Amino acid sequence: MPTQTLSAGGVDFAYRELGERNGGTPLVFLNHLAAVLDNWDPRVVDGIAAKHHVIVFDNRGVGASTGTPANSIEQMADDAITFIKGMGFKQVDLFGFSMGGMISQEIVLNEPQLVRKMILAGTGPAGGEGISAVAGVANYDLVRGLFTGQDPKQYLFFTRTPNGIEAGKAFLERLKERSQNRDKEIAVSAYVAQLQALSAWGQKKAADLSLIKQPILVVNGDDDRMVPTPNSRDLTRRLPNSTLVIYLDAGHGGIFQHHTDFVPKALDFLAR
Repeated sequence: MPTQTLSAGGVDFAYRELGERNGGTPLVFLNHLAAVLDNWDPRVVDGIAAKHHVIVFDNRGVGASTGTPANSIEQMADDAITFIKGMGFKQVDLFGFSMGGMISQEIVLNEPQLVRKMILAGTGPAGGEGISAVAGVANYDLVRGLFTGQDPKQYLFFTRTPNGIEAGKAFLERLKERSQNRDKEIAVSAYVAQLQALSAWGQKKAADLSLIKQPILVVNGDDDRMVPTPNSRDLTRRLPNSTLVIYLDAGHGGIFQHHTDFVPKALDFLAR
């Protein structure tokens, strides 16, 4: 699909739109730390878009989107709301992975009428366990990747078991499938701003998640190093209308490792 541009709120947002506009509720993907459009697993995006209207986008100052990168989750949520309304959507479903799941929580707390359902994967609540340490974990594995000649996501997203290592290799190969018109890599300034946002989110006072009445699917691996798995269980306890899926022998990228199971579960959840 071509990368398009939407001008809203003084920002030119880069986005891609997949699936049929069949009158159903659009599903907006919200991405993880340091990610651009091409960091979404094609099996997840294409699998959901086969039966659903999907939009992936770069937030302000990320990838091909213009503007100064936001250094708070709250500002990222405001920018996402600007993009969603700029697209003309009155109501959307949200799929937030990692940092994107934190942005999703801010969106639904600020504008609950805008959100019908949410999928929260590999994420946690404000003030959640280990979230303020994400920068340390990410930078450690960035250095580890440089020394071993591997993509840091092999360490960050997947377990070091044989299954996890093979799943990571397959995922990284899938990310290369789009050969033309790829998105711009994230700038160092945007990465640093996102680390600042995650640190502040991890130290923020917990929100009253009982206010969120929308149906929510919470998903993670059982051994998430980036946003520790207990955060997913905490979310499920605190969100009154939520369901939890935990994948065994899987890490932060459990939804990518187990895409053949996750995509049907996501489609079923969205269709109900």
